[in-house]
Amino acid sequence: MHKFVNKKFVVWLKNDHESLTSLPRRDTMGSFLPDSSAYELLTIIGRGLEDLMTVNLARYRPTGEHVAIRRIDLESCTNEMVNYLQAELHVSKLFHHSSILPYRSIFIAENELWVISPFMAYGSARDLISSHFTDGMNELAIAYILLGMLKALDYIHHMGYVHRSVKASHVLISVDGQVCMSGLRSIISLIRHGQRARVVHDFPQYSIKVLPWLSPEVLQQNLQGYDFRSDIYSLGITACELANGHVPFKDMPATQMLLEKLNGTVPCLLDTTTIPPEELTMKPSRSGADSGICEGPSTGGAHHSNGEPSSSGSHPYSRTFSPHFHAFVELCLQRDPEKRPSASALIGHSFFKQIKRRPSEALPELFRPVTPITGFESTQPQDAASGLASLESGLSHMDVDDWDF
Repeated sequence: MHKFVNKKFVVWLKNDHESLTSLPRRDTMGSFLPDSSAYELLTIIGRGLEDLMTVNLARYRPTGEHVAIRRIDLESCTNEMVNYLQAELHVSKLFHHSSILPYRSIFIAENELWVISPFMAYGSARDLISSHFTDGMNELAIAYILLGMLKALDYIHHMGYVHRSVKASHVLISVDGQVCMSGLRSIISLIRHGQRARVVHDFPQYSIKVLPWLSPEVLQQNLQGYDFRSDIYSLGITACELANGHVPFKDMPATQMLLEKLNGTVPCLLDTTTIPPEELTMKPSRSGADSGICEGPSTGGAHHSNGEPSSSGSHPYSRTFSPHFHAFVELCLQRDPEKRPSASALIGHSFFKQIKRRPSEALPELFRPVTPITGFESTQPQDAASGLASLESGLSHMDVDDWDF
């Protein structure tokens, strides 16, 4: 059976490539050689897909550029997994946008599918939170990240698709501050029989890890269905994730989470306006805020403007995000999808007026003390082993399993 699956995939990949060659050249697919010998595998940086996928950091020999290679054992994949991969790869070839992670090349090497993508030296936004910003990021850094996400979503929605897996681990950041969306594996088209459908009803496969981010209408699975505005709700949840350092509803059983969302419980940014003053004066504790659900507005107490980190020893949420940020999140998390703005409309939101510089100039400063992983090789051959050890240490904080290149 597995040999058949492998051959079937090879035939599909060849036919799919040929069917797309007649399209206008809108991507960089083919600019990297579809030949495994052109890539020097350096180290394993992650696994996934039930351990059938290995992610390698590699060097592209013709140019010396470093890339990430997702290698998938096709012979061990089920037919369902193969169909799932086919849908993702077909979409990746159709999409070309600066805010969507590109696939540089896709080919079969022996019994493996190789998917080549750029190596994103800052990792994912989730990596940054986990390793350095455990109580949330600075508001301006979040604005840059959310704007990049919105540009990607605006394109995806315009193309007639719903992403369905919007979260911080699917936002990757390059060494020059480019914010790219990934996680196309759960994407679904609104196009049915050549016409754009008003809604879809399909529940995303392999979605157990993404439940806290999913909108009420997706979780509800009723006849009303859902559309692109479900991604806007997920963006609002991601905004809370970036600001608070953890995703709302994360510790709730799935059934309780569903009930909370259907009943209109709205997550919020945790700061001096949403946490009671008496709680801010208590010894810092994450337990009371883990749900990320608002307890009501409050005033008073020492605070830090624009979400700047609090001083050592004080409550981690003794800060105040701007009214524009709060308003942005509230718009995204409207219970009624009809009331949520489109990605295009949100790009013009007043929250983004604080952005004055290019991401390449601003993000390295905003991400300090984080430094991008760029020291791949030592200059002396005898130092290669220690250089690789240093690289692996630098990569250790990245949750590459969840990048979903």
